[in-house]
Amino acid sequence: MLIRLGLAAVLALCLATSVFAAPKRIIILRSGEAADDGRLCSIGKERAEALKYNYLGHEAAKPLFEKGKTPAYFFAITPNTAAFATPAVTSWNKPIIFYSVLPKDNEEETTKALDERTRAVTANILTNPALKGKTVVMVWEHHHIADPKLDADHEREESVTLRNLFRMDILPGVPAAWPDDTYDYFWILDFPENSNVPSKFTMVKQEFGKSFPDVPANDWGKPEQLPAGSGCTAKP
Repeated sequence: MLIRLGLAAVLALCLATSVFAAPKRIIILRSGEAADDGRLCSIGKERAEALKYNYLGHEAAKPLFEKGKTPAYFFAITPNTAAFATPAVTSWNKPIIFYSVLPKDNEEETTKALDERTRAVTANILTNPALKGKTVVMVWEHHHIADPKLDADHEREESVTLRNLFRMDILPGVPAAWPDDTYDYFWILDFPENSNVPSKFTMVKQEFGKSFPDVPANDWGKPEQLPAGSGCTAKP
């Protein structure tokens, strides 16, 4: 009986400590421009390099991480999101946590797989003590970042977008959907200590200046102007 009580107490303690285990900051962005479901196009590859040097890489010019801090993990979900994250992740000598979804035979199966993996990753991020107080980066499929059509088919407990799963819906200024033609923004969520509910949302535009002149920097929801011969066709 004493042993059972001891084990129960340990399990209760583990549960209690995991309830408030959210990272301090979650940085969310979509994959770069793509040629198809498995390859970035030339602009997508350039954007990945630009992000490494400007925002997400080691010694970036305009880092999204606190001074002297290292991002704990980078998460990705599709081949394109993993490829897009690779330059920045490699600069930190870190692995990518890949909640892998490969293209299925039809769109419905792919969407269902993305639904399941998106729910799984958010549960992990919000309850994993190893991430508490850290900064993580999520490179994600844009409909599963925010899309009211997807969430309309699910109850709150079964949401499939990061917007709802991370409770961004309670914060002001969070767009209802991520536009198909918008690649050049970050969504940044900040969490107070010992809370799994975010207290602040910030949207940051990616701006690279003259160093990457071919990479589009259109305003939110505006059409993207791609250079001729870019080979960009897909909307990952």
